[in-house]
Amino acid sequence: TQLGQAETETAIRAAIAETGASSVKDMGKVMAVLKEKYAGQMDFSKASGIVKELLQ
Repeated sequence: TQLGQAETETAIRAAIAETGASSVKDMGKVMAVLKEKYAGQMDFSKASGIVKELLQ
């Protein structure tokens, strides 16, 4: 099953904290963690948009 919007955002915030990401340059690291932990559970194109917003 897919994670909802709120769960996706929570997972993204956790991945950002875990990787120490501080700018859009760190987006790859964050996405790698998300893909490893949540394969098949989130829409990664939507997730990347949220990651980008949070890192700006």
